[in-house]
Amino acid sequence: MSADQIDPQAKRAATRQSRIPLPHGRYRLKLLRLLTRPVMRFRNRDPPSVGATESMSLPGPAGDIDARLYLPAGDPPFPTVVFFHGGGFVLGSVETHDRLCRHLTRESGCAVLSVEYRLAPEHPFPAAVEDAYAAVEWAADSTDRLRGTGDLAVAGDSAGGNLAAVTALMAAERDGPEIAHQALLYPGIGVDTEQASVREHGGIVLSRADIEWFSESYYRSDVHRRNPYADPINAGDLSGVAPATVVTAGFDPLRDGGRAYAERLVADGVATRYENYPAMVHGFMTMEKVDRAREAIASVGDDLADALDA
Repeated sequence: MSADQIDPQAKRAATRQSRIPLPHGRYRLKLLRLLTRPVMRFRNRDPPSVGATESMSLPGPAGDIDARLYLPAGDPPFPTVVFFHGGGFVLGSVETHDRLCRHLTRESGCAVLSVEYRLAPEHPFPAAVEDAYAAVEWAADSTDRLRGTGDLAVAGDSAGGNLAAVTALMAAERDGPEIAHQALLYPGIGVDTEQASVREHGGIVLSRADIEWFSESYYRSDVHRRNPYADPINAGDLSGVAPATVVTAGFDPLRDGGRAYAERLVADGVATRYENYPAMVHGFMTMEKVDRAREAIASVGDDLADALDA
């Protein structure tokens, strides 16, 4: 596939994004995090409307976890989707994914709880996993606080897609909260820098060096990389996990890993809908001016609504 085949709207968004290179170093990382907050507040100044939003703190294994609850229009109770943002485990926040969560709320008719987990390299694996699972357990036990029905799903994009899949796996293996669905949006699962998608599309939004930096910041050792709770592609059996929606993008270096995980789910008997958007790039569902992004969000929203009877 030639880069000329990238959707023009996605290509423009990716070009704008590439003007701010990822910071391969702690000082530059801290600076980018500081700069991102005012930029995102500016970009989110006229957000898509939802019924209500509420900032809150959840109890976590290492202190409180910040989160934001999005409620759809109408009268509660609503099913709950616990959402984990992307950013390679080192970047991202509730603010960077505010618009995506608002659109998911509108399209699904579900409440969306967006969770800020601890970030690497300051907090490498398993910190993010511990926070993510604690948030899911809290959500399952806090139906009244969330104006919820008790029906629960998990979702996330990129690194957050990894965390959503991991929490679904943990819940199944530990007899934990009942999760009705998992929505994995171009997830960071099963990524190998020798995959065709990395060789062919590295440098479009994510370079091979970016992927290696994210991995080194989060996993720290090969032992961690092989842990199923670090990368669920390593799980021996996925048959007990929640039904899934897996979305990938044709020009995404992470495409092949996401597709391989969808195939594993199907092979282990998990009801799975896999959809690849051939002309899209990594992160496209957060790109506000990309028409296909809105279509993809609506499709995922429909899956969540169907699974949760929203």
